[in-house]
Amino acid sequence: MSTSRTIAITGASGLVGTALAEAFAADGVRVLRLVRHPVSSSAVDEVYWKPSSGEIDAAKLEGVDLVFNLAGKGIANDRWTPAVKKLIIDSRVNSTRLIAKTVAGLENKPRALVSASAIGFYGDRGDETLDEDSPPGEGFLTETCQWWENAGAPAWEAGVRVAQMRLGMVLSPKGGALAKMLPIFKLGAGGVIGSGEQVMSWIALPDLVRALRFVGDVEAMHGAINATSPEPVTNRQFTKTLGQHLGRPTLLPVPEFALKMAMGEMSELLLDSARVLPKRLSEAGFEFETPGLATALERLLK
Repeated sequence: MSTSRTIAITGASGLVGTALAEAFAADGVRVLRLVRHPVSSSAVDEVYWKPSSGEIDAAKLEGVDLVFNLAGKGIANDRWTPAVKKLIIDSRVNSTRLIAKTVAGLENKPRALVSASAIGFYGDRGDETLDEDSPPGEGFLTETCQWWENAGAPAWEAGVRVAQMRLGMVLSPKGGALAKMLPIFKLGAGGVIGSGEQVMSWIALPDLVRALRFVGDVEAMHGAINATSPEPVTNRQFTKTLGQHLGRPTLLPVPEFALKMAMGEMSELLLDSARVLPKRLSEAGFEFETPGLATALERLLK
């Protein structure tokens, strides 16, 4: 259980933010949600902000124990046109910079700013084993993650502990990649994508929530932290395991060329390979409840 009394969350309406807020609230922790709509005086648990224009009601954040920054436009919602790519970058960098500067300027600063990043930092690395000490890769996602993480510098420079959580593919039937896959697989139309040998580094949503809270409470946790299961799998293994769990065949492969034609540059989300391990979480003593994919799917889809 967290020792925090009050926490603040950006991106609180998203898949991860909603689950994190619910977990804290269940333990009696007060949750402040940063929102973009006008806030009435009676909405004591909402904090107005507008990252695109740099607006935020900083006074409401005085004395908050922890801040979790999870804001950002979904990367798989729209084809990656130049305009969409700019929105993906700006939604992450502007929000992180604003919350970091705000935290830095508070009289009563939080114990930590735990900010989302992604394993896209590492790029397409084949079967290379990657941890937090591995260098960045190349490409749009790598550059986005670097700008995203660097935007948190004002908080760190002001003496606030900053942790950048590099999230893998978050598994939940309520949203994200798994929610999109389930209807297809249940129809028996699921199959290997591309070669099937690309490594998928994933994490079950309940374990991610636990990891976020763990990092928030452990003073030694700062800098880049991989939020991925210690047991990544290939796309072929993932496909087989999900099909077996659902009792459905997985015989319809998706050729790489077809995916690229349909999705353009965004196809790298499904074709890139990164074997990412949670070295720092493991060294700090964090224990995953569902480190293996079969067990994770069994609990998530029961």
